[in-house]
Amino acid sequence: MSDLPRKAVTRTAKLAALPLGFAGRATWGLGKRIGGRSAELVAREVQQRTADQLFKTLGELKGGAMKLGQALSVFESALPEEIAGPYRAALTKLQEAAPPLPAATVHAVLAERIGEDWREYFLEFEDKPSAAASIGQVHRGVWHDGREVAVKVQYPGAGEALLSDLTQLSRFARLLGPLVPGMDIKPLIKEMRDRVSEELDYELEADAQRVHAEEFADDPDVVIPGVVHQSDQVLVTEWMDGVPLADVIAEGTAEQRDRAGQLLARFLFSGPARTGLLHADPHPGNFRLLPPAEAPEEAPEEAPENPDGSDEEGAEAGEWRLGVLDFGTVDRLPGGLPGTIGESLRMTLEGDAAGVYGLLRAEGFVKESIDLEPDEVLDYLLPIIEPAQVEEFAFSRGWLRDQAARIADPRSPAHQLGRQLNLPPSYLLIHRVTLSTIGVLCQLGAAVRLRDELEAWLPGFVAESEEAEASEEPVFTPESREPEPEPESVPEGGA
Repeated sequence: MSDLPRKAVTRTAKLAALPLGFAGRATWGLGKRIGGRSAELVAREVQQRTADQLFKTLGELKGGAMKLGQALSVFESALPEEIAGPYRAALTKLQEAAPPLPAATVHAVLAERIGEDWREYFLEFEDKPSAAASIGQVHRGVWHDGREVAVKVQYPGAGEALLSDLTQLSRFARLLGPLVPGMDIKPLIKEMRDRVSEELDYELEADAQRVHAEEFADDPDVVIPGVVHQSDQVLVTEWMDGVPLADVIAEGTAEQRDRAGQLLARFLFSGPARTGLLHADPHPGNFRLLPPAEAPEEAPEEAPENPDGSDEEGAEAGEWRLGVLDFGTVDRLPGGLPGTIGESLRMTLEGDAAGVYGLLRAEGFVKESIDLEPDEVLDYLLPIIEPAQVEEFAFSRGWLRDQAARIADPRSPAHQLGRQLNLPPSYLLIHRVTLSTIGVLCQLGAAVRLRDELEAWLPGFVAESEEAEASEEPVFTPESREPEPEPESVPEGGA
């Protein structure tokens, strides 16, 4: 049975060539500067050429290489437009597709994992994959009961390739730093290595998807495909159509962008509260924008039609929904997101510098050996949490670039203070997922009522006293209103 599209030796050679390419371009850039071109222009050109080579190589190799590429791709919003623009199309391809495995290899996996009679499970099976990702590719089919299904087949040798790639990439992680300003790549790679076994375990993935599908079964805004069948290296789920989020980013309407952004934020914060699990792979390839659900047959004929959710009248009854795919990477949070996150956000918004600092120190964000000025910590945090300060925030590439530049510039106070903060291991994945989601919101350019989602789902964001007052306020429902006077009874035989 064949391995991933590149043999191990070839994979290692291609990854090992990346730092040599970076070094060669740096030398080329030095020559250009000596020749009279401005350092800024040369640096941008070097950065663009580096990114082109990086993402092309990562996409071709799949495995851990592509996994890292997908994780980095959501941060292209932080790069200057003249750098990000030319290879944005390459990032989109990285999120959605990669060279497929031969049909014979796929058939061999299905025969080994489902049985030699695997074709009897399907009324139809398409040999050409509809999507190819980092450790598996997806084929469209029709299950024996008539349901349209997505059949995810894991690449043979995926585990070995993941570990090998991530080990190799970690050796030159510092060279990738300039591609994602303000982000330390090495902990990201380590966290991916630590989760390889979970990523490869389709039983764990199926369990996580079942939990989400059951919880969101009647949700009007979020759709999770049900699990149909699961075995080693093969996962069959209900098929989901819809507009890939990458397409919404590229050419969606303002309404689609805003709606997708709102629901993405809602899913990020509501998921842990409702399921005890955090979907930890929020790149655009894992989301679809679905048209409004069909109105029930008993709906009155005069109800306003709203096929695309664009009409203001009746919009709440027929808006776009968010489809969520791929539950291979999740964080288990039985109590939901930690209350510390909500409490520190609330204290920051209230301007309680001492309270925020004390909480961060108690939780290990500030090590005991380090002393910081609480007011400086507050100044560092306020720009980052700007989206939570207003009723509605317009996420944009410009805003993210400003934040990245503020944190990445070695001359800035924010950079100096950020280097002294510590991220406890238990918060690492939550931090990455939050940053990645913000990256996607900025790619969308979505106007999002983030504060609404924080108040509804994030523990600690609303003070306990406010929650208590809210719970004491009378809730008026049709049943709780004062009853109408009973009509006078009509005597038997009367009118």
